[in-house]
Amino acid sequence: MKTGSCLCGAVSFEVHGDLRPVLACHCIQCRKQTGNYMSATACADIELSFTKQDGLTWFRSSDIAQRGFCKACGSVLFWKRDGSEDTSICAGSIDGATDTYLEGHIYCESAGDYYAITGGAYRTDEW
Repeated sequence: MKTGSCLCGAVSFEVHGDLRPVLACHCIQCRKQTGNYMSATACADIELSFTKQDGLTWFRSSDIAQRGFCKACGSVLFWKRDGSEDTSICAGSIDGATDTYLEGHIYCESAGDYYAITGGAYRTDEW
């Protein structure tokens, strides 16, 4: 089991299963929301449970997905595609070791000009 939370603790969760390898998303929406790129793992929805969700709120960021974050501290936590049975989880919100690795990068064509893409394989497909 893995645990995770936002910065202030108003959102905390548990993952009771394996985490997907991390993908770094360089799309414009992730860059605007995080200030850089988003590194996220994922798990099946049935393996994700909330131990505290007082601060959890969802923002519809496109016609295909929504983003979960803490309304108290602003921590970016989740990305959820409509109709998917998986939820992406910001890797930095996991407590301790994730026991996963950076698999690759997506939406590389939108990467900022202020950093170099390194680590993992290069990918341009969707989540």
